[in-house]
Amino acid sequence: MALYTIADLHLPLGIDKPMDIFGKAWENYVERLADNWQSVIKKDDTVVLAGDFSWATYLEQSIRDFEYLHCLNGTKILLKGNHDYWWTTMNKLREFTEANGFTDVKFLQNNSFMYNNVAICGTRGWIHPGWDSFSDDDRKIFDREVLRLEMSLNSAKECKEIYVFTHYPPVSATLELNAFIEMMRKYPVTKCVYGHLHGASHKNAVSGSVDGIEYRLVSGDYVGFMPVKLID
Repeated sequence: MALYTIADLHLPLGIDKPMDIFGKAWENYVERLADNWQSVIKKDDTVVLAGDFSWATYLEQSIRDFEYLHCLNGTKILLKGNHDYWWTTMNKLREFTEANGFTDVKFLQNNSFMYNNVAICGTRGWIHPGWDSFSDDDRKIFDREVLRLEMSLNSAKECKEIYVFTHYPPVSATLELNAFIEMMRKYPVTKCVYGHLHGASHKNAVSGSVDGIEYRLVSGDYVGFMPVKLID
């Protein structure tokens, strides 16, 4: 058994929106991902997908993307990204996976999962309050995401070690303190994994340990569409 992660698959199987228009890093990425995935991930492994799984707008459009995911090894835990427009209520998501036999797919929102003695927590996140363009509407979304993170963390409050997964980077390149970081510090969070950054934005990634939390960017194009192992 092992725990892996990757973000930003942007699967286009349900709608015609391939990502290779964004450069060589995205050429044949759907095929490359499947080959890489099956080469390292076994049936009893777990993979956390940190947002932007499918380009589908509606849940019914995403079925081919979920079929693709279902054919890959392991248990998959998905959290929402900013482009996951197909994401709906947890009840509808569970009904969808059950009706289609996707029993290996689970969803992370306001809850947590256990991998051995490590709790898997997380939420989508949002842009940083320090951004010049940060608006009152952004503040409302950001504060709501902090509350979602708190609910997820609180569901695992008895655990001695927690990994947090977000889609948006919870920490900026300037390491400016914000409510996401403060919330993680209240709990025994040792790793924080995120996605969202692509291409030239990779330079803004924070990697390594900051105040006791190890941060890691796992966007698909950043890791060469190879799932990243976090723990055996």
